[in-house]
Amino acid sequence: MLKKIRAMLARLPLPYLKDPAPVVAVLPLEGPIGVSGRFSSSLNLAKVEKDIEAAFDVYNVKAVALAINSPGGSPVQSDLIMRRIRALSEEKNIPVFAFAEDVAASGGYLLSLAGDEIYAHRASIVGSIGVISAGFGFDKAIEKLGVDRRVYTAGEHKSILDPFQPEQEKDVKIIKGLQNRIHDFFKEIVKERREGKLKGTQKVMFSGLFWTGEEAVKLGLVDGLGDLRTVMREKYGKRTRFKRIQGEKGFLKGLLGIVRRYVPQASLPQSRKLPQEILAALEERAEWSRYGL
Repeated sequence: MLKKIRAMLARLPLPYLKDPAPVVAVLPLEGPIGVSGRFSSSLNLAKVEKDIEAAFDVYNVKAVALAINSPGGSPVQSDLIMRRIRALSEEKNIPVFAFAEDVAASGGYLLSLAGDEIYAHRASIVGSIGVISAGFGFDKAIEKLGVDRRVYTAGEHKSILDPFQPEQEKDVKIIKGLQNRIHDFFKEIVKERREGKLKGTQKVMFSGLFWTGEEAVKLGLVDGLGDLRTVMREKYGKRTRFKRIQGEKGFLKGLLGIVRRYVPQASLPQSRKLPQEILAALEERAEWSRYGL
């Protein structure tokens, strides 16, 4: 076997042995961001950490390119993923480039901050630097149905924002305060990672608005326009090869909930599995539809 390998290497052109083609590891970060089970294809650190590590371990890797397509979600998971990428980039001295595809909004934009440089398509949707909470109020519905809601708690605010009770001003004040603190956290990360590059006013950039890639360049939220392959070949040469990092897939792993798709718990009765899947799909669809997709 060793003789065959040596013979194969001997037939390779000498320049390729002395100067192998540079490799760019492509790490896809796709879908809504959240803990397992919230979305049918939730993106979180537990699911992508091995892929992140694999990207930085590719042989002869010169850079890691993030292919981002996410409408956002959990600020915590977004930050954990971003910080893990940054830590490996600094540890291994390998640059990171982020590419917004259809959407890099909210937590999806936070992911792009892992890049030393950020690029977008001119029609990409970028931004939405804000915090949102949404729900429904069913108190009037159960009143019409003649249903009596009974809640017993230990702790003054344990039933805060109960959707089956009328909205309370004090509850809204609490959740708004929480949102403002998370928003401040988000703004600090943007200012830290885009230091010296932001061109728009904070009032506009941090308003929750989102823009096309072309407009995001003008605001300094991204560094330029371009697709992943073109930009990387401009930086590392026409011989650049791309290694796309993809988690293992398989029937057994799917049953165990290891792949990036939601699998209901086996213990749930069939009557509950379908509604759970429908709700997860609707919630995920709502995240994308906010951006017209």
